This record gives sequence, C-alpha cells and structure tokens, in this order.
Amino acid sequence: MVQDKVQTITFAAMNRLFALDEIHVVAKDFLQQYAQALVIAFHGDLGAGKTTFVRAVCNVKGVHDAVSSPTFSIINEYQGTEGKIYHIDLYRLKDELEVLRAGVEDCLYSGDLCLVEWPERAAALFPPETVHVFLEVVGQTERRIVIRDN
Repeated sequence: MVQDKVQTITFAAMNRLFALDEIHVVAKDFLQQYAQALVIAFHGDLGAGKTTFVRAVCNVKGVHDAVSSPTFSIINEYQGTEGKIYHIDLYRLKDELEVLRAGVEDCLYSGDLCLVEWPERAAALFPPETVHVFLEVVGQTERRIVIRDN
C-alpha cells in the first residue's frame, strides 16, 4: 500500500506599510517570501488596492498582457514566465454555489497560481494552504499589507 505524502507549507507573517509607488518592490518581496504559495486570497475594502497589487504580482511574474479586474468575467487567465496565472474576482457572486458554477474550484486546485479577490464569498472552497493577504488603506498613497502565520 502506498501512502500519499502530504506536504505542509508554513508561511511567515508579514506586516508592511508601503507607498503606492513602491508596489512593484513590495510585490517582488512578497513573491520571494511566498514563492511556494499557489492560492493567494486578497481581502480588503473597495479601493484598498487588491487589483493593483495583483497587477504588480502579475508584472513581476512576467505577464505581458494588460491585467484588469475580472469583476464581470469572474476569471482572467494570464501567461507568466513560469506558467498560468488565474486572476479571480468573486465580488459579484452571491454564494458558494455560484462560485462552483463559475468554475473557480477547478482553478483553485489546478496547481497553477491563483490570485483571488473577495475570497470571503466562498471561504469553504479554498485549500487549507491558501495565503490570506489583507490590504488596507492608510492614506491616499499609502497601503498596509498584512499576512498572518498560517
């Protein structure tokens, strides 16, 4: 009998204040610290910078296409230098059933990088190793990124 090996990945906490003009540096640092993360859930109020941060992450990952919010399409797929990247926005979806019907679960468990805005719409569907990123507005041009130990 062969037992499947379950890999447990532990991520360290992050709490960083940054100016919006530093967002690409922060995205690069974030990706270095969380290089093994495949599902990253972005939490924050409207205007907190979720899409802006995702755009910076995609830029660092080598995406050459225009990165925009998938509010209406729900899922945008990009090609980075290391593979596919799914940008998912659950804002318009009412519940987990709508999220399932949209095909989000297939992306979350695809093995490709998934960057998800408004994950609280379907929290139970996310894998346990999901990295939860909290963005908050500190000032007109300043944001805070907080990631707690998982």
